[in-house]
Amino acid sequence: MNWITNYVRPKINSLFSRREVPENLWTKCSECGTMLFHRELADNLNVCSNCDHHMAITPRARFAALFDGGIFAEVKVPEPVADPLHFRDQKRYPDRMKSAQKSTGEKEAMLVAEGEIGRTPIVAIAQDFSFMGGSMGMYVGNAIIAAAERAVKFKRPLVLFSAAGGARMQEGILSLMQMPRTTVAVEMLKEAGLPYIVVLTHPTTGGVTASYAMLGDVQIAEPNALICFAGPRVIEQTIREKLPEGFQRAEYLLDHGMLDRVTHRKKLREDLVTILRMLMRQSPAVKGDLPAPKSEAAKPDAPKAEAK
Repeated sequence: MNWITNYVRPKINSLFSRREVPENLWTKCSECGTMLFHRELADNLNVCSNCDHHMAITPRARFAALFDGGIFAEVKVPEPVADPLHFRDQKRYPDRMKSAQKSTGEKEAMLVAEGEIGRTPIVAIAQDFSFMGGSMGMYVGNAIIAAAERAVKFKRPLVLFSAAGGARMQEGILSLMQMPRTTVAVEMLKEAGLPYIVVLTHPTTGGVTASYAMLGDVQIAEPNALICFAGPRVIEQTIREKLPEGFQRAEYLLDHGMLDRVTHRKKLREDLVTILRMLMRQSPAVKGDLPAPKSEAAKPDAPKAEAK
């Protein structure tokens, strides 16, 4: 044995066998600064296990937790005209779209899906704040109209999860036109006697708040979500006064009659099932009534039921 065997060879082996740790294994909570392991965070529906802060969650992850068995089907949305104003600031609008699509893996800022929740068929819409701030453009207007038409056609309630920074400036007046368009879509549901439930998540601001996000039959919000038209800093600078503690947060709006309830994300599905079945005049959901998961299949030696 010599220094080559005892030192050099193990050193070389350690260099070649070293594995790089992915950067996305841990997420830092923006509220308390706790480092959260990505799998534990996903299992907890992107809610901080230390301070209970509700972090952003993608529409697909939300739908996977919402629908029975995580099974849902996407609803096709008509494609709007691309870059109708040929808008350009620091980047061309099509370039911004491509960048957002690449970073999120989604086509646009809104996802429409249908499936069952507690054995109740529904149509659901969710905005993705990571896609250009969830901004409301022509595609978002088309998505809400497509979802409303689907709900009316099959007599299903509509559940919408809002998360937006307002209208999309790259589409100018065409973006603002989505406010009356989506209001008409909501009216279609009311004329058909179908429930429209809105879940406001952090943040919901601007023209989204001034239109479809505040027109629900039932208004629910996640804890501490910012819900407003103009932000608190803009209001403070305008009136030059200090705003109350928690101003424009979900709990403040609940206390002042703007919301029906504030619900924790982990309890949201159960509340939605209860509300939906009540509004649809159905019997209360029976816990454990859902089909057993595939992993619970009968053992080979178990007797098979005879077909009748």
